[in-house]
Amino acid sequence: MIEFTTKLKRWGRSFGIVVPMSEINKSRFTEKDRIEVIITKEKTPLKKHFGSFKFKRSTEEILNEGDKESWDE
Repeated sequence: MIEFTTKLKRWGRSFGIVVPMSEINKSRFTEKDRIEVIITKEKTPLKKHFGSFKFKRSTEEILNEGDKESWDE
């Protein structure tokens, strides 16, 4: 499997990507290999490195709890 970030490039009436040869060599793909390509937009840097947070309670419950507390103390 190869995973990397690149930019889409216009090639005539199509778009294409370039797969770095260093990645191809590491994975031992050859010119005739059939591959599967999944394209997504790049994630935000923090989400990419740390994942997303999962809370045990809904955001609404957390906000309601804050509304109930007295802020005048």
